[in-house]
Amino acid sequence: MTARRDDGPLLVEGPVEITLDDGTTVSSDRFLVAVCTCRRSRRYPWCDASHRRVRRQD
Repeated sequence: MTARRDDGPLLVEGPVEITLDDGTTVSSDRFLVAVCTCRRSRRYPWCDASHRRVRRQD
């Protein structure tokens, strides 16, 4: 199961293994993982809620 809010992370049921663009593989054994979709996270590919600090202009 996956779910995504409009401006938030992709929530994925774990465990999860992700291969990054550079070929590095990262994994998490948590039961629910928040994957960053905005690339602002300092813990990329895991979401650290950095998307909340950016304000949208209407």
